[in-house]
Amino acid sequence: MNRFRSFVFIILILEILLALACNVLYIAGEKSGGGKMYRVEANRAAMELEERSLLGVEPAEMDLSGYESIVRVSRFDAGEACNNDYVVKEADGILYRIEYRSPRRIQALVCMDIALAGMILITGTVLFYVYKKVLKPFHAMSNLSYELAKGNLSAPVKEEKSKLFGKFLWGMDMLREKLEDNKERELAFQKERKTLILSLSHDIKTPLSSIELYARALLGGLYESQEKRDEALSGITKNVREIKKYVDEIAAASREDFLNLEVFSGEFYLSEVIRATKNYYRDKLSVLHTRLETGAFSDCLLKGDKNRLIEVLQNIMENAIKYGDGSYIHIRCEEEEDCKLIEIENSGCSLQEEELPNLFDSFYRGSNSHGIKGNGLGLYICKSLMHKMDGDIYAQVKKESFCVTVVIRKA
Repeated sequence: MNRFRSFVFIILILEILLALACNVLYIAGEKSGGGKMYRVEANRAAMELEERSLLGVEPAEMDLSGYESIVRVSRFDAGEACNNDYVVKEADGILYRIEYRSPRRIQALVCMDIALAGMILITGTVLFYVYKKVLKPFHAMSNLSYELAKGNLSAPVKEEKSKLFGKFLWGMDMLREKLEDNKERELAFQKERKTLILSLSHDIKTPLSSIELYARALLGGLYESQEKRDEALSGITKNVREIKKYVDEIAAASREDFLNLEVFSGEFYLSEVIRATKNYYRDKLSVLHTRLETGAFSDCLLKGDKNRLIEVLQNIMENAIKYGDGSYIHIRCEEEEDCKLIEIENSGCSLQEEELPNLFDSFYRGSNSHGIKGNGLGLYICKSLMHKMDGDIYAQVKKESFCVTVVIRKA
């Protein structure tokens, strides 16, 4: 802010100095030869004085209406004060003072000064507006992103009257509320998960103790009959099944907490989803020299979560980029009763037909994933989201391409 004030001060000083320089140059130019009119008229007045002197007419009786710059003609007296510029001319052996003034020069100078003053005023107004409406509000919220980065999410974003930052601050406040909500939810999930893990860990101790006792008895030869040994083995098997059940519960709870796949159902148009996907990948595919083609489709109202559906299509597009040969990606839309089918097909496919049933399982990666980064959760997430939106997703292996179809219900 201090730098901006210094900058404004320097700009205004420079403009004032420029105005003064223009005035000095203009006046110097007029004096050096710009105002020749008065010289011509002074010579003409001197000739008229000489004629009048021959007729015995005093200079005071001269008619000056025909002169543009001459304001007064009188006998020259060195001791007399004069407020106007003048020249001394001789007529019939007598010295005369011819006083002159240049109205045009004064008017031009005033006009120039008014124009320069207007420029300085406009510059000052613009800089003041920038300071008041842009820099000052921006400085007031300069710590906003820093506080959010530190995790200070409780303080609401102050409203700003400036229209330039109204939408930005609204978005930042929405982001703050979203982050705060996610933080509270994460803390709740962590608390529930720790409680569950502690509870299950306590429950696992009982079957583990039983298994340990059975194992010691078998190793120590305490069971003399085969019937007793079979009972011990049966008890071990039962407790193993119980432990496995607890482990499955821990895994399911951890997976649900980790993915947190929430869906907010609503209505939206198919064109919104297709347009968002195209705009997101147009430049990226252009850099990769991959041709993106979108077939013609009839727009309709769909039911589900628009943002989640866009997320599903983005996951599929990312897979098409990673596992395709980079030649083309086609997006097509088909009709099926009360549903809309969105097909994304990419050229190049090394996936085997028998791998398709496992393709949407969590942490499964196909035979074409060697050397490609990933965790095998992308298509699993897509399937989970589509099921929550009462839709579906499936894949097909064609001759020279791979196609994933998303089924979404119409509203």
